[in-house]
Amino acid sequence: MKPVGVGHPSPGGFLLWLLGSLCLGSPSPPSPSGTEKKDGSQGLRFRLAGFPRKPYEGRVEILRAGEWGTICDDDFTLQAAHVLCRELGFTEATGWTHSAKYGAGTGRIWLDNLSCRGTEQSVSECTSRGWGNSDCTHDEDAGVICKDQRLPGFSDSNVIEVKHHLQVEEVRLRPAVGRGRRALPVTEGLVEVRLREGWLQVCDKGWSSHNSRVVCGMLGFPSEKRANTAFYRQLRKRAAKASARRPKSLGRPASKFKGKTKPRAGRVPSKRLLAQRQKHSFGLHGVACMGTEPHLSLCSVQFYHANDTIRCPGGSPAVVSCVLGPLYAASGGQKKQQQLKSQAEAWVRLKGGAHPGEGRVEVLKAGTWGTVCDRKWDVQAASVVCRELGFGSAREALSGARMGQGMGAVHLSEVRCSGLEASLWMCPHKNITAEDCSHSQDAAVRCNLPSTGVETKIRLSGGRSRYEGRVEVQVGGPGPLRWGLICGDNWGTLEAMVACRQLGLGYANHGLQETWYWDSGNITEVVMSGVRCTGSELSLDQCAHHGAHIACKRTETRFTAGVICSETASDLLLHAALVQETAYIEDRPLHMLYCAAEENCLASSARSANWPYGHRRLLRFSSQIHNLGRADFRPKAGRHSWVWHECHGHYHSMDIFTHYDILTPNGTKVAEGHKASFCLEDTECQEDVAKRYECANFGEQGITVGCWDLYRHDIDCQWIDISDVRPGNYILQVVINPNYEVAESDFTNNAMRCNCKYDGHRIWVHNCHIGDAFSEEANRIFERYPGQTNNQVI
Repeated sequence: MKPVGVGHPSPGGFLLWLLGSLCLGSPSPPSPSGTEKKDGSQGLRFRLAGFPRKPYEGRVEILRAGEWGTICDDDFTLQAAHVLCRELGFTEATGWTHSAKYGAGTGRIWLDNLSCRGTEQSVSECTSRGWGNSDCTHDEDAGVICKDQRLPGFSDSNVIEVKHHLQVEEVRLRPAVGRGRRALPVTEGLVEVRLREGWLQVCDKGWSSHNSRVVCGMLGFPSEKRANTAFYRQLRKRAAKASARRPKSLGRPASKFKGKTKPRAGRVPSKRLLAQRQKHSFGLHGVACMGTEPHLSLCSVQFYHANDTIRCPGGSPAVVSCVLGPLYAASGGQKKQQQLKSQAEAWVRLKGGAHPGEGRVEVLKAGTWGTVCDRKWDVQAASVVCRELGFGSAREALSGARMGQGMGAVHLSEVRCSGLEASLWMCPHKNITAEDCSHSQDAAVRCNLPSTGVETKIRLSGGRSRYEGRVEVQVGGPGPLRWGLICGDNWGTLEAMVACRQLGLGYANHGLQETWYWDSGNITEVVMSGVRCTGSELSLDQCAHHGAHIACKRTETRFTAGVICSETASDLLLHAALVQETAYIEDRPLHMLYCAAEENCLASSARSANWPYGHRRLLRFSSQIHNLGRADFRPKAGRHSWVWHECHGHYHSMDIFTHYDILTPNGTKVAEGHKASFCLEDTECQEDVAKRYECANFGEQGITVGCWDLYRHDIDCQWIDISDVRPGNYILQVVINPNYEVAESDFTNNAMRCNCKYDGHRIWVHNCHIGDAFSEEANRIFERYPGQTNNQVI
């Protein structure tokens, strides 16, 4: 039925509409007031497109004036997704996507800056820049994820989805042999695809290594290897013989089998299962991939029809064997070999991601790490990065600094990969200058990961949402498995970060040692204690702990470990160049240092000084601390527990915010200073970011994303007391958030180091850099720095 136009209905027209709605189920009546929609749904058609996707999600495309087009993601919201999902015949939206997650469309971009309340009957009632008026590219195409529930009586006449042909949604490897609990991840087995009929196998006629590469990439493996086809061929022969003998006994009464011979645990039963799976279980054939596709749906495939009685004649189920990435490899030998190999080549890393295999892409050039500009960034280039790092192909290629902004240089732009390159540096690219691209355009990726099953061995209980609660872990084996609690002794932010990562819930906001306010349920046994993590582990099992021996000072359930997780976190970085530019020495009289002494900002020898006479020699410098993460940096303690300091007339929200140290070249500390967070506030912000935190009038403290807090060289405690330091060559080290009091997305960039030479009267500070800004070789050279032979620093 052609959609009913909306205009000024006549009485006869209204009766016709009423009859039509009773018979055909029109979703809504015309407006009683007769207000005409600008274009109305009568002139529009909608569909979901793109891959990979399920039938209720995809890139939104609109047919207008005979031409299909897309919607730009600028200002797109969930309310707009609700309206579009109803246009598509679904009850509501559960989410939306941006940056062309389902692939870039073609043709016109019909709508831009789309703004809806969510209650509109048609997308034409929403505000926008106007039909066809857009400054976007198809890399910004919006998509929707609708609830898989149709509107009652909805007619599909106004919805043209991609043809309802069969589509590969999921792929898995099923081991051909093996009993009991299988080790994860599964790296070899029969390829099975999930279709409407369930899990079906793929015919191996014409199967190539390119096909295997695509399958392995989807399952989180960086590459494929040759499977032992002779083993599977022999297995099929034995299975065929076993199935041929079985019909002889099928005519016997069932009672004759009772109590006689129980099938012996061995090879035959598993082979029988294999033969049964092979019989009439093919759903796909003629697979032809180029090896660059991120998903099997993008390959040329042929589906068997329901009435096909003969499937895969003369063929067998396709078998794929994948190579496990070094991060997940059980043995360290392969990992070390791949690390040694990568050291001789250009390096790539991911920073700022909430989960393994995702983050901002950074590359190593001339011994220094830098970012990649998102111009022409696509899934093929992202897949090269993912495979180079030991993950599978890319799930998403992200633009617009979606994983936070980096610092330093932008090394690459306009990277164009085919998808078969071994390294991102092998792809054609453009070397750029600072003017070409800013860090607001940093590229990022999300990679496919192997299924390890670690998320099934941990859970949260008692919390108000799925992101918080008391941590429970599963232990045991090979015997019965049981759930238990973790001792809260020494449980902190790093341990909580690993727990949240294992749960798949991103970062940790807090690691809690007391959880009395959460109901423990019927789980009361403490099964893990002494947990100590570095923060990079994939699961708590990889952290150091007491094992089967439980040693917990407080065994009550109220003192067990808990977490509060978050999908976003802050990320603090110190502006290293500013430290180098502003460092100088001041001899400050003791009578001006009473407040500093009260706050323990002087060396211990100051206690025995002849107060108020004499002076202390101070190394002063400015600190500019940026928040480049995806969440505001807030003090751990609430404002009710902040401490008032009369000397400076303000509240301290953190006991220790930074550590300042002078180290010898071999790492021995010869002087130190510490700085409480006198006042965490937004001193300055990027052009499009508004300040949110300030100290005046007992204001809220913190650092907003895109802002920085400046501690000038001339304020109290912004120094290191070097009165007792002898002349020589040293390392100046500044560490932000040294006790991990506040969770961040990355702690490896919290330290800054400089070479410095002190001759007893003057100091030269140079080569300042963030701790992870150099390559390992450059850091080794920094550590072996012999010192200056003169006062000229080049």
